[in-house]
Amino acid sequence: MTMTAPVAGLRITRDLRAAEAALDEALMKHNTLFATLLSARQNTEEAGPFTGHEILLRLIKSQQTLLAAGGDLARVHGGLSDMGREMGAAVHDCPEDGPIGFVDGEDEVRAIAA
Repeated sequence: MTMTAPVAGLRITRDLRAAEAALDEALMKHNTLFATLLSARQNTEEAGPFTGHEILLRLIKSQQTLLAAGGDLARVHGGLSDMGREMGAAVHDCPEDGPIGFVDGEDEVRAIAA
């Protein structure tokens, strides 16, 4: 079964937006974990001031990896937008100062689900 270019574009848009949102969510969860670890270290009598230091360093390294992945995903996003324009597909404008959110509109949702 073949897929039309507009439907392919809508599905790519949906999945790209989901990937971008997932990266942001992962970063937020890392930050929450970091705060919880520091709070536990401060508020647990058995823990010293440097307890878990290496673990915190590894968590920060993990966050840096996620940020690097976000940069790569942003380049993928830009490349897909350029490719869509070259192919004459409808390319959704992306906001310059924030995440792009999710696809709105019943027609787009129906086309994606088809």
